[in-house]
Amino acid sequence: MTLSAATAADAPALAAIHAAAFPPGAAWAAATFVTLLGLEGVVGLRAPGGFILARRVLDEAEILTLAVHPEHRQQGLGQALVETAALVVATAGAKVMFLEVAEDNAPAMALYAKAGFSRAGLRRDYYAPGRHAWLLRRSLDG
Repeated sequence: MTLSAATAADAPALAAIHAAAFPPGAAWAAATFVTLLGLEGVVGLRAPGGFILARRVLDEAEILTLAVHPEHRQQGLGQALVETAALVVATAGAKVMFLEVAEDNAPAMALYAKAGFSRAGLRRDYYAPGRHAWLLRRSLDG
C-alpha cells in the first residue's frame, strides 16, 4: 500500500471518498479540502480508497478527518493512514495527538484503540443534539 501527500488537486477525489465513508449530510465539499490543505501545519495523506488530514500546532496534533471508502475497509488502510500521520506530525515536533469520534462509531473506536488512543473526555452534542463524541488522545513520545 502506497501513501502519498494529498494536495489541493486531490480535493474532488477526497470529497468523493468522504461522501462514501460518512452518513448523508456529514460529507465535506471539495472546497473544504482545498481550504484545509492550504493551512499551515496541515498534513494530508492519501491512498487509493482513503485519506487522512491532520493538523499540527506547536507540540500538539489533531486528526481532522479520516475516511476509508467502504470498498477498501478491513484491509489495514485506516491503520496505515493513522500510523503514518502520527509519524509525520511527531517528526515535525508534536508530542500528543487528539481526535474526536462519534461515541456510537464502534469500528472507528476499535481502530483508534489499536493505534494507541485512549479516551480523554466526552464532547456532548458535538455532532448534533444528542450525538456526542469521545475526545481521544495518544502520546507521540517514544
